[in-house]
Amino acid sequence: MREVYRQEKKYLTNQVDMALLAGRLEGIMLQDRHNGAQGYWIRSLYFDTLEEGDYTDKLDGVEKRRKLRLRIYDTQAGFAMLEMKQKEGAYQKKRSVRVSREEAEQLAAGRYDCLLNHGDPFAAECYGLLMRKCYRPKAVVDYRRRAFIARENQIRVTLDHQIRASETCMDLFNPALNTYPVLPSFHGVLEVKYNGFLLSYIKEAVSWADRSEISVSKYCLARSATMHFSL
Repeated sequence: MREVYRQEKKYLTNQVDMALLAGRLEGIMLQDRHNGAQGYWIRSLYFDTLEEGDYTDKLDGVEKRRKLRLRIYDTQAGFAMLEMKQKEGAYQKKRSVRVSREEAEQLAAGRYDCLLNHGDPFAAECYGLLMRKCYRPKAVVDYRRRAFIARENQIRVTLDHQIRASETCMDLFNPALNTYPVLPSFHGVLEVKYNGFLLSYIKEAVSWADRSEISVSKYCLARSATMHFSL
């Protein structure tokens, strides 16, 4: 089980400023080793309760809340990461455990018993939560990311674009998944993550970009259109 504990700030920005900001960050931060010219691809499958509890907790600004998701970086991968993010005041705690592709497919189908075979306390905790709260797979979200790292204070700045989603098919490993755009193509999301405080030279570089802080997650953005009519 891997655990990360840090603050996270999210901003809505545009692709022009994201490109300019990436040029600035290249000079002062390390690039994520997975970065390419267009960044790297991420897909997450989100779970929620039958009553959409995690979605509504986020929109209502509940102080202690969580998200459960499966994450992959390649549809040909033989594994996925099961992750739980928990909001605790100004900080986010993220815990994760690696599951096999077969286990991920079972989880995406709503079958959670495979987690009991891990002998891992976090996997067992996820199983108990998924079963007790009646969690079900609700949405898949795709996007491309460029990430920059500073080792001090676990600082990580990410630039996400081409954010798309599906609420009709939970086939996590499907390379031809039919998705819809979550944001207009010109927009993207800037995320700044750090533990303790943000170094001044990085704060100055990020503040240069034209952006507005947002509180909703990619999961909420992905579901906002359909949930607007169902809640």
